[in-house]
Amino acid sequence: MSEAESPAPLPFVQLYTDGACSGNPGPGGWAYILKHPASGKVVEVSGGEANSTNNRMELMAVIMALQALKRPCDVMLHVDSQYVLKGMTEWLQGWKAKGWRTAGKQPVKNVDLWQELDALVNGAGHRIEWHWVRGHNGDPGNERADELANQGVLSAQRPR
Repeated sequence: MSEAESPAPLPFVQLYTDGACSGNPGPGGWAYILKHPASGKVVEVSGGEANSTNNRMELMAVIMALQALKRPCDVMLHVDSQYVLKGMTEWLQGWKAKGWRTAGKQPVKNVDLWQELDALVNGAGHRIEWHWVRGHNGDPGNERADELANQGVLSAQRPR
């Protein structure tokens, strides 16, 4: 492709994700905030599971956020989870090359979610820029995602 034939621009979105757990394992919650800067539209979504872990909820938050995108996008994705960030930017290729085993030859924990996230990241046509945000440090998007994830924990604790 020549410089004159650069790819068509994709819609730009910002995502903030977070997961939470009351006990680890215990009732868990996940949340995402989807911002469409061009239109000013903001979508906030949360959910929960009765028995989960913090790491699973962090992964679920990103999975649910990317599933919400109905077409390929340029994504600025903000996470406060080093587990998710390093998993996607450092560890994933090695895990896949080793048959979903760690460097210590142990099975990758949460492999079902890692495989789902890998498929979304690498198969949906998104261009994703990963950003780490220090949790509980005043970033408005992260603070709101944290509040929503904790609401997800509460919803998971309610009797059904």
